[in-house]
Amino acid sequence: MTQAPVLDVKQLKTSFFSADGEIPAVDEVSFSVNKGEILGIVGESGCGKSVTSLSIMKLIPQPPGKIVGGEILLNGENIVYSSEKRMREIRGNEVAMIFQEPMTSLNPLFTIGNQLIEGIKIHTKAGKKEAFQRAVEMLKLVGLPRAEQIMHEYPHQLSGGMRQRVMIAMALSCHPKLLIADEPTTALDVTIQAQILALMKDLNEKLDTAIVLITHDLGVVAEVCERVIVMYAGKVVEEAPVMEIFKNPKHPYTLGLLQSVPDVREKKERLYSIPGNVPKPGSIRKGCRFAARCEFVHERCLSDTPPLYKVEGADQHTVRCFLHESGGAISG
Repeated sequence: MTQAPVLDVKQLKTSFFSADGEIPAVDEVSFSVNKGEILGIVGESGCGKSVTSLSIMKLIPQPPGKIVGGEILLNGENIVYSSEKRMREIRGNEVAMIFQEPMTSLNPLFTIGNQLIEGIKIHTKAGKKEAFQRAVEMLKLVGLPRAEQIMHEYPHQLSGGMRQRVMIAMALSCHPKLLIADEPTTALDVTIQAQILALMKDLNEKLDTAIVLITHDLGVVAEVCERVIVMYAGKVVEEAPVMEIFKNPKHPYTLGLLQSVPDVREKKERLYSIPGNVPKPGSIRKGCRFAARCEFVHERCLSDTPPLYKVEGADQHTVRCFLHESGGAISG
């Protein structure tokens, strides 16, 4: 009997409402994450990655945003219509999130210890002494030296890498089954970025926590993820195991992303970039959303929206492109 996924997102639609009407930011996105798995979600800025993660956490600001369709099954429970009281129980206990910039996520007026202890006490029945001990243990687990001393320090006294480790400790302090990391290494230098990624992979193996890693960096995906979803303009355009994506990319957008990664073995005067820009959300009403930037575009792409097709000869590889129609459509 196969184990049910920790997270199962089905046909998720999240829109923002303005004077111009409804603007779909995430449009019928479906994916699942299994226990202990690291799933990468990749795409340029504005493709809907962060809105997807905020939808899962039920942190979309209302108004102007709203989940307008689909299901988010967390350990089998559909949380789309859960009350804020229920979501407060879920956040931290069952699912936790690491945000991009730790300096804006940590309160500058409180010590690291205060912030860690508060989260532990809210989500567990631990007393102050027990919460303090657990907080120190978590700081040690994420590789911070002098953990007890850091408990009495303020965020500004720590480096960016140390603050990000504190955020990871905070997110994991109540042992959630799912961790969502939204660009967790963007503000860090390359050396610290490598350390944070190695830490997340290590914690994933030790604690068996499922991780959804949101990034625009394919190098990060190659480093830690097992499976990857490529998003463009609010839709999933390709999904496959990581090695399959790198060896055998099928969608023209994925090909463009891979070509944009600099190769240290080759000397080029100009780096490749995908022509054009990500379209404004809601601006494309019909046809393939990548058509305006695609070198393989043909007439049908401008009028019809391609479904997800199964890639022939690959078990877990799907792509949203008419070039692969022979594989057979599996969803709209």
